[in-house]
Amino acid sequence: MSGTRKVIAVLGAGPGLGMSMARRFGREGFAVALVSRSATRHDGYRAELGAIGVEARSYVADVTDADQVRGVLARIATELGEIDTVYSGPASPDALGSLVPLPDADGAAVRVPFESVVVPAADLVAAVLPPLLARGGGALFFAGGLSGVLPMPMLGALAPAAAALRMYVLTLHAALRERGVHAGILTIGGLIERGDIHQAFAARGGPLPGTLDPDEIAAAAWSMYVERDRAEATFDVLTPAA
Repeated sequence: MSGTRKVIAVLGAGPGLGMSMARRFGREGFAVALVSRSATRHDGYRAELGAIGVEARSYVADVTDADQVRGVLARIATELGEIDTVYSGPASPDALGSLVPLPDADGAAVRVPFESVVVPAADLVAAVLPPLLARGGGALFFAGGLSGVLPMPMLGALAPAAAALRMYVLTLHAALRERGVHAGILTIGGLIERGDIHQAFAARGGPLPGTLDPDEIAAAAWSMYVERDRAEATFDVLTPAA
């Protein structure tokens, strides 16, 4: 274990933005901890990172379970070193359940996305932030959705949770910016290339919705990490140009 290199934990690691974040930060000398609910693809992920000289380990945990998150973060710190940066990917569609249209949604329908999106973010911050504050450094990145910024009726009951996550991260950024820890949100308005949802759309054939290159998003996250002057980067290929 190197005494100088930093560690990034990629929660909800997948083939799209998660692996792009792992590669981008890995090229900057970070060791990478990949965390997802299943180990099925971990061998391939580690091999891909190893081929470009990135030290990586993989872990299985349900990132919506606060106890599992605390446990996996402790394991990462023991096995790889103290965590400097955390990236938390989008909530799994399975965790979100069906997207109930807002005119049909009651409190229970709205609560499900909150419990899958906002509550896990707060639990993650509670677990990882104290050591970052003690060292006076590090960063927290969250993937959000454009429905947290613009009305997108097709996303139904997810929209209030997306808006809440965005404001949570923006407020966290304001609260932490004088304490050395950077918090930022990557607001996604499009289909992330190479990701699972993109692959599902591609398998159906026919035209794809607007797509985004995850490497460009990861590059923006790295810029935010270095410059520490932005709480949000927005990537929008869905809104028609004015």
